[in-house]
Amino acid sequence: MQVTFESPDQPDIRALIAELDAYLYAIYPADSVYALDIASLCAPNVSFAVLRDAAGAPLGCGAMVMQPGYGEIKRVYVRPQARGQGLACTLMTALEAQAITHGIRTFLLETGPAQPEALVLYERLGYRCRGPFGDYPADPHSLFMEKNVKENFAA
Repeated sequence: MQVTFESPDQPDIRALIAELDAYLYAIYPADSVYALDIASLCAPNVSFAVLRDAAGAPLGCGAMVMQPGYGEIKRVYVRPQARGQGLACTLMTALEAQAITHGIRTFLLETGPAQPEALVLYERLGYRCRGPFGDYPADPHSLFMEKNVKENFAA
């Protein structure tokens, strides 16, 4: 399986993101879900990654929003039936590598405490807890993480 960078404005990707939204709204209060919509994911400063199976069905996705000075990881999701195969790690690595090609060496993300598998993944990939960034408020349902890579990082 390979990661490709695609438009999120496709019917099968919209369905995948709808699954992610349903999952997030089931575990967090609505005002604590800081999700980007399809239009925001189509912005020129966003790289949207999709991982598809051999038949072309999307199994997972993620986005890197490139801001001045950092890239923000958003919308990382792997369908439940595809979990446990390292696909989220594959997506994250591809997103980071894409950002590095644009000169970004600092990666930030916001996630929640009710997603322990995601927290383990992010920590394993070198992300460390930090305070809120950008427009995020301090929120008991949010955890903020950061990773910095060296200039000679090879993706």
